[in-house]
Amino acid sequence: MKKLLPSLREKKRYVVYEILSDKGVNAGQAREAIYNNLLKMMGEIELGRAGMQILPDYTMQRGIIKISNKYVDTLKASFALMEKINNNKVIVASRGVSGAINKARSKFM
Repeated sequence: MKKLLPSLREKKRYVVYEILSDKGVNAGQAREAIYNNLLKMMGEIELGRAGMQILPDYTMQRGIIKISNKYVDTLKASFALMEKINNNKVIVASRGVSGAINKARSKFM
């Protein structure tokens, strides 16, 4: 089977996020909370179209999410609506968006 041409592939973006809270939030809790909040906001069909992947890079309350370029604004809006993770008040902020994962890791993490 032939590969798709680059012009036909879905474009992706890497969003670096940071969780600000009094207590530490581990990677599993953050992953579950972000996924559930986005699922509640978008629904299963739109979340599938977005192609969201939460990457295992999670250090010092920061992580990276890979998502389609059409859904970056929706992801940022869902960050603004998050209030609690495991009954701890949190603020989830976007630190930057990049088209290359190496740039996202070096510049925003």
